[in-house]
Amino acid sequence: MIRSRDIPQGALGTGASAIEASGLAKSYGDKVVLDGIDLDIPRGTVFSLLGPNGAGKTTTVQILSTLITADAGHARVAGHDLAADPDAVRRSIGVTGQYAAVDALLTAEENVLMTADLLHLSRSEGRRRAAELLGRFDLTDAAKQLPGTFSGGMRRKLDLAMTLVGDPSVIFLDEPTTGLDPRSRRTMWDSVRELVANGTTIFLTTQYLEEADQLADRIAVLDGGRIVAQGTPDELKRRIPGGHIRLAFADAASMHAAADRLALSTVTRDDESLTLQIPSDGSIPALRSVLDVLEGAGIPAERLTVHTPDLDDVFLTLTGGAAPRPASVTPNSPKENAR
Repeated sequence: MIRSRDIPQGALGTGASAIEASGLAKSYGDKVVLDGIDLDIPRGTVFSLLGPNGAGKTTTVQILSTLITADAGHARVAGHDLAADPDAVRRSIGVTGQYAAVDALLTAEENVLMTADLLHLSRSEGRRRAAELLGRFDLTDAAKQLPGTFSGGMRRKLDLAMTLVGDPSVIFLDEPTTGLDPRSRRTMWDSVRELVANGTTIFLTTQYLEEADQLADRIAVLDGGRIVAQGTPDELKRRIPGGHIRLAFADAASMHAAADRLALSTVTRDDESLTLQIPSDGSIPALRSVLDVLEGAGIPAERLTVHTPDLDDVFLTLTGGAAPRPASVTPNSPKENAR
């Protein structure tokens, strides 16, 4: 898995970050959608924004991609000031929304060429980019076909190919795998990883918590218009109680001896399965301390497993709401797509 967690984060305006925001706020009448959020996203990483429906995820994407303006706050995207130079921001970004924004009356190749024309590429450069991107997403054989004949995964790949025509340094993926089958979803994940490996920055919103866990270098949890937690997936999981080490033994004598030696009031013993369950954050020091005790006492354990909270637990604990479920694909969605 490609991650870039060792890249240092820069201060606002230093150019070390792909996206920087301070105090972003947005309201619609009396409803506060964003209540002063701060972001600092290093270049060449995947950042995922999670939150319940209505938490402000899409509003954040719309502000940072210049579709709407914030009521307050400042932001820089790809080194350009969002308010002072929105055209430069638009030239530097790509946006892929929840629903593939392809023209059903044009072939796959014509869709890509149309995007090249909108970006004012020369005819020869447009054709070169179209051939390159269709090949990159295994769509060469389908280049002359209409998207109506495509599977959902093929349409999403075509949509992403169109987004990449202008070679954006920052790409906003707003629920990009909604409605895809597991195989197509993993193909999209591979495409994201390849983009990041080549230096592209990805801003991802998703209803699939596994997707954020697989792809994101850092995750922010948005609830009630505010970021309530931020960190790597592992850091967020370690904040949630419920993690434990489970030790399995060959016989009851070994299990009882281990329980006595560990001498922890929080050890849970299961006489039927011959296991001990010890609360733990799953860190190496925690594992080592348990193993050192057993080894020092000469007590063999047959098996050790580590159980840590997943992002569902993180989501439920931090937002107090139900874990998100992917929305079904419906026609005539009001959700905006933009490139």
